[in-house]
Amino acid sequence: MPYRSTEILSPGFAGATPLHRVTLTHDQRHLRRKLLHLENDDVVMLDLKEPVMLGDGDLLVLEGGGYIEVKAAEEALYEVHPRNALHLIELAWHLGNRHLPAAMEEGRILIARDPVIRAMLEGLGAKVDEVTEPFHPLRGAYHGGGHHHHGHDDHHHHG
Repeated sequence: MPYRSTEILSPGFAGATPLHRVTLTHDQRHLRRKLLHLENDDVVMLDLKEPVMLGDGDLLVLEGGGYIEVKAAEEALYEVHPRNALHLIELAWHLGNRHLPAAMEEGRILIARDPVIRAMLEGLGAKVDEVTEPFHPLRGAYHGGGHHHHGHDDHHHHG
């Protein structure tokens, strides 16, 4: 029988020692109902009321007790280096305009690799390097049904 989880806890929850962990890429961490395969080949049926964007270290609460820890997988990314803070804001605006998931940090932006976007960023004066590391984009890109894998907006079931 697979485990079942209908609840998520944020990292650092008091005294929770996870039984197992599941490693997911950024795209795989946006979910509501999904069978998740753990590193030990067990399976967890995640069944949430609302879609969530899981973060590194989040805990899936198992029915019957116990937790599964979510780990962010290493991904092939671009590390975008702006010239200065103002340039960072300009680059972020261009990326946000395209609804691209982006991780903003002081002095750099991480995005999924896409040669077209790379050319755009370099055209805007950014330096772009290839890196492989976990991807933690801002969660804001997902509010309001604006997920970039679907063309439709569903605004009718918020409340």
